[in-house]
Amino acid sequence: MFRKKYDVIIVGGGPAGLAAALAASEKGAGSVLIIERDNTLGGILNQCIHNGFGLHWFKEELSGPEYAGRFAAMLKKTAVEVAVETMVLSIDAAATADGLSVVRCISPDESVSDIEAGAVVLCMGCRERTRGAIAIPGTRPAGVMTAGTAQRYVNIEGYMIGKKVVILGSGDIGLIMARRMTLEGAKVLACVELCPYSNGLNRNIVQCLEDYGIPLYLSHTITGIRGDRRLESVTVSKVEGGVPVPGTEFDIECDTLLLSVGLIPENELTRNAGIEINPATKGPKVYENMMTMTNGIFACGNVVHVHDLVDYVSAEAMRAGAAAAEYAAGKRVAGRQIGVKTGPGVNYTVPCVIRPDNVEKAVDIFFRTNVPRKKSVINVMSGDTKIAAFKRDYMAPGEMEKITVPKVLLAKAGDTLTVSVSDAE
Repeated sequence: MFRKKYDVIIVGGGPAGLAAALAASEKGAGSVLIIERDNTLGGILNQCIHNGFGLHWFKEELSGPEYAGRFAAMLKKTAVEVAVETMVLSIDAAATADGLSVVRCISPDESVSDIEAGAVVLCMGCRERTRGAIAIPGTRPAGVMTAGTAQRYVNIEGYMIGKKVVILGSGDIGLIMARRMTLEGAKVLACVELCPYSNGLNRNIVQCLEDYGIPLYLSHTITGIRGDRRLESVTVSKVEGGVPVPGTEFDIECDTLLLSVGLIPENELTRNAGIEINPATKGPKVYENMMTMTNGIFACGNVVHVHDLVDYVSAEAMRAGAAAAEYAAGKRVAGRQIGVKTGPGVNYTVPCVIRPDNVEKAVDIFFRTNVPRKKSVINVMSGDTKIAAFKRDYMAPGEMEKITVPKVLLAKAGDTLTVSVSDAE
């Protein structure tokens, strides 16, 4: 049975939730609860049976389940409690007379429960864009699904979803499923990408497409879907300026279409709790310690912004979990605030606000560039004054970037910092 009150409640038991719970416990939180809607911990990692995880965090190459298992094993050495098959329905920040948040959840054993928390960490991850989100015209046959759904069917449920496959979008999940389907005996006929560049990691382009001779059509998209009960073919068109070019169409006969057309932070709980959303990321705005703009509610991982490596999710979640434990213990951060804004060449930044008094030595700022770039410079401006510059030999939209700004430079900043990217001179 649930306790009536916990120091820290973690919403989601994927990679972010596991790391946040571990950090909160290590930081001194006496009672920590992970609430996970699936029947086991690990989240998306459980269906990612390929390797490539853990190179930064554990300094070795692991599969997704192995990576999750490492954190689960560390959690067993703590007093962290876990509730699986439990769905969080709502979060009411600072709802009680003494400022505690109330998390309402439902489970087969406990029915509906209201649990108080000194701090809450949102770790719900992200979801995939669907066919409806991109409005592909045509019929509605079986065989059209997101790449993540296909991954679960093949890797966990044990179903072979098709034999002749086309993939729309070159996100990492789609690229990985191109290889996975090939290894299972399917013929992957093409990967079609709207942008003039890939949106996945370069290593996945090489290892998942080029190594298996799968063609990648850049600046192309799917403009038609045909089939009665089962998908029969798709129409592919060249794109210029985001618009299909008439006369460039060609058909590909296939029985399966996998959509890898972007990920969005899982933000329904966030919005319903009245937490301020960053319009660029669709996740909550956060401070340097991963607290949202709502006191006592923290967030980390893909629910804030979509990461390219799970190792970075873990690092961010450890920071959020530790800060949540401190908040639950009564620590509050005051003092000056510096807003972080995006300049030319930058899609978004995390965090959105920095409180210099809460920075020990330096603060990490994460962002993504909007187009592939070779020799370039990342500029950090305070008004008209450049306070820092970082050189890069290569950047791509599919790869998250990080810069570290020392605290001594924050003292020279005004009320805002602007991060931009320019070509190297």
